[in-house]
Amino acid sequence: MSVRIERVDLPGIGMRNDVITASGRRVAVVSHRTGERDLAFFDADDPDASTDSIPLTDDEAAALAEILGSSIQLSRLSTLSDHAVGLYTDEITLPTGSGFVGRPMGDTKARTLTSSSIVAILRGSQVIASPGPDAVFEHGDVIVAVGTRKGLDRLAKLIDRGPS
Repeated sequence: MSVRIERVDLPGIGMRNDVITASGRRVAVVSHRTGERDLAFFDADDPDASTDSIPLTDDEAAALAEILGSSIQLSRLSTLSDHAVGLYTDEITLPTGSGFVGRPMGDTKARTLTSSSIVAILRGSQVIASPGPDAVFEHGDVIVAVGTRKGLDRLAKLIDRGPS
C-alpha cells in the first residue's frame, strides 16, 4: 500500500507537507521559515481550505512523532504471526512486587532461558522500542515479547517469579 504525500511551497511562509489518507482527507505539517510548525487539517472537498490548525512546540512535535512511530512498530509486531506460523507476540505486565522492578532487562536472561525476545516496553503512554539489556524495568511496565507460544509462557512465568 502506497502513501500519497504532496509537498507544497508556501512563498514567504515555508513548506507544507501533506499526507492524503485512504479516505481522501488531507493532513499537513506546515514548517515555517521561522522554525515554527503547525499541524493542519483540510476540507475534503477543497484541498486549499484549512479547517483547523494546531501550532506545535518542538517537544509536542517530537512527542507526536514518537507516538506515531511507536504505534506503527507495535501494529507491525502484532501482525507478525499472520506471516510466520508458530510465532506469537504477547504483552506481559510486570506484576506488583516483581523482583525485576528497578533491575535491568538483561537480568531476566529472557532470550537464553525462554527463547523469547523482549522487543518493547510500554510505560504509560511511552513506548521503548528495542530496549537494550541496560533498560531498567519500572513498576507498571508492560513487556512486549515475540516467541513461540511455549517460550512466551515460560517468559511470563519467569517475569512473575522474578530473579532466582
